[in-house]
Amino acid sequence: MLWIAAAGALGCVARWLLALAVAQCFGDGYPAGTFAVNVVGCLLFGVCMGIAGEGWSQTLRAAVFTGFFGGFTTFSSFAFECSELLAAGRTGAFLLHLLGQNALGIGGMWLGLILCRNL
Repeated sequence: MLWIAAAGALGCVARWLLALAVAQCFGDGYPAGTFAVNVVGCLLFGVCMGIAGEGWSQTLRAAVFTGFFGGFTTFSSFAFECSELLAAGRTGAFLLHLLGQNALGIGGMWLGLILCRNL
């Protein structure tokens, strides 16, 4: 768990630094920092999965994928899971995962905001 926590801390700092740098380049008109973090995170997650294969220990896999990428962006895990469902031919599960997480995630965020504003 300590490796996951340490890698997660590094992922959080990396996320903040990248988002800050991108926001400074592109301004505040669009959340370009989050956009960049999610795209870069997905790219790096895929690269690491390609390199890891079965050669990485469970500890290293947990530190990198759960820790670092969990701190950097969970969108990379979401994208990987979607691609795995598609590769397995599980179109229904892919659509549920893709549409369900987006719709319910955004809906949940809005519901949380509304609840807090009305309390």
